[in-house]
Amino acid sequence: MDKKYLAKIIATDHEGLNLISAYCSGAKVKIGNIKHLSSNKVFLLSIERKKVELDKDKIRINSICKFDFVDKVKSKNINQKNNELVMELIAIDCLKNKDDFEINLIFDNNAHIILTAETIEVRLEDQNEIKD
Repeated sequence: MDKKYLAKIIATDHEGLNLISAYCSGAKVKIGNIKHLSSNKVFLLSIERKKVELDKDKIRINSICKFDFVDKVKSKNINQKNNELVMELIAIDCLKNKDDFEINLIFDNNAHIILTAETIEVRLEDQNEIKD
């Protein structure tokens, strides 16, 4: 697959975040591929997703979802010691809470990661196609 099919989306508002949420819906995330770089205020998810924007469910892509300006990260119902555990990302939701945004990553089995961020700045960047 050539590079022109690799998406790079930057979201700075609810609309953009909804688009990234739609592209990431159903993506597989391994616990070991979730990183919070607190000193940089960056939260990273390495995901395996289907190429839904081209209506190509057969094509799977490794992508990085990067959240900037993240002050706090809380998780619920996630065993962080099991690095091999794979969860399915269902949606990414966002609420304004006083001066901050709460970005909620919703996974299967009622698992959540809540990011507290000062602004919405999310990037979805495809890395490469997954060959079977």
